[in-house]
Amino acid sequence: MQIKARYSHLNGEEYLLVHRKKLWEEIQHVITRVDASACRTKVSKEKTMRGRLLYSPSEMNQAFRDGFRAHHWEERRNVFWVTSDEKLLRGIHNLPEPQQKQAIEEAGYTPIRSYNQTDFVKERVAVEVQFGKYAFVAHDLFVKHLSFYVSDVIDVGIEILPMKELEQNMSSGVPYYERDLLNVLRQGRGVPAVPLVLVGVAP
Repeated sequence: MQIKARYSHLNGEEYLLVHRKKLWEEIQHVITRVDASACRTKVSKEKTMRGRLLYSPSEMNQAFRDGFRAHHWEERRNVFWVTSDEKLLRGIHNLPEPQQKQAIEEAGYTPIRSYNQTDFVKERVAVEVQFGKYAFVAHDLFVKHLSFYVSDVIDVGIEILPMKELEQNMSSGVPYYERDLLNVLRQGRGVPAVPLVLVGVAP
């Protein structure tokens, strides 16, 4: 696999080049070591491309997972507590997890345990590899990466996406870099409020 395009949001790539250069090189190394041709194993059953041999999202995800795990990238969960009261949530969302629960209980509400999870975190950098449904990308960018950044777990998030040329040889509903680049750009320069690097990959 190779990097065909990338976009630095709020100086995400610049941060990596200055503060995490070796880590950024490691990420690029993992990407280039993924053998896309070995993941072209899915025979389509969709009406518009029945019988075509497509790239398998699950096999590509596994190849990336193996690559990052080999370099000791680990899954990370950011646990928090929620309830239905807006004013209460506004006052507690920056508190440590146990204090959030306690504040909800003391206010007479039932605390609901929730979490955001990211697949790969190392040295305050998070990486999400997204070959699933296109709606998941917005969740990664506007919820996961932002949550970890606001919680002071990471300094930058990286989103790895297929380029259109790869997406055309996958099942329908898969995201692609060009569309999600526009989705970020149309929000304006400061949204989401977390340094990011969007990375577009293709065979």
